[in-house]
Amino acid sequence: MTTATTMVLRTEARLFLREPGSLFWMMVSPTLLLVILGLIPSFREVSEDLGGRRVIDLYVPVSVLFALIMAGIQAMPPVLAGYRERGILRRMSTTPVRPGTLLTAQVALHAVAALVSSLLVITVGRLAFGVALPGNLPGYALALLLAVAAGLALGAAVCAVSRSQKIATAVGSAVFFPTMFTAGVWVPVQAMPDTLQRIVQLTPFGAASQALDAAASGGWPGWAVLGTAVLWTVVLTAASVRWFRWE
Repeated sequence: MTTATTMVLRTEARLFLREPGSLFWMMVSPTLLLVILGLIPSFREVSEDLGGRRVIDLYVPVSVLFALIMAGIQAMPPVLAGYRERGILRRMSTTPVRPGTLLTAQVALHAVAALVSSLLVITVGRLAFGVALPGNLPGYALALLLAVAAGLALGAAVCAVSRSQKIATAVGSAVFFPTMFTAGVWVPVQAMPDTLQRIVQLTPFGAASQALDAAASGGWPGWAVLGTAVLWTVVLTAASVRWFRWE
């Protein structure tokens, strides 16, 4: 890593940490969601309809995906669109530090925030509600990384089609609610009717939900859902590159 790249990363990290609102929604709200749901007595009871599991067991992967949604779709696009709207990316193109370095730093910071928030959710789920740790750690890690990649790719696509920071916020909000549904925030994917499950699995967060759930139960995520996450990441990344404008 060059000195200029390191300086950009450090500067962006300092600015990143000065946004308490974004940090709350990315780092705290997913765990807070899990705690609130865990305080509901019926969510801590074993259900035969869920294969002998509890509702709170299903909501740990859901809360993990919620962290990715907040980081990739709600937090990142307005920041990147704001840099472009204020002409920062255009001015950087005339300096030795290319604007792509700034974008990469922002993507990296939001990815780290999402992963840290995910680890916090898993830890609180284990300590507060006795949720078992993922039975297949390599499979869970792979599913989590693919989910992060898909979420950030979706956020980059939102930024690419948004000409201003306000539009990025509006588009992100429009995308936010469907992704919340497919991630299982309102109804866990595993509790949906079979037909709806098959439809939801075709979406990036629906596929990620199934992959995380399979790995959490000790199995290996199905190649179909992993492939779906990879396909969405490739398609959304290509669309972002195609549609993104530096000014």
